[in-house]
Amino acid sequence: MPKGDCLEIEGVVTDIVKDDIKIKLINGHVITGYLAGKLRINNIRIMVGDKVKVEMSPYDLTKGRIIWRDKN
Repeated sequence: MPKGDCLEIEGVVTDIVKDDIKIKLINGHVITGYLAGKLRINNIRIMVGDKVKVEMSPYDLTKGRIIWRDKN
């Protein structure tokens, strides 16, 4: 799937259990997220309450890849 087909949406991390991260999106839905490769390589830590940007496939709207964490 080409990169342009993905949906990008913002949300807030609500729960972390091992590699599964629960994210509440700005539209109210709760999805399961995982870290993108660049965040894993650079050891970016995600904590509860962090604002994140999630990239989702239009075919499966229940999972997403965390591609950015806000600095605030």
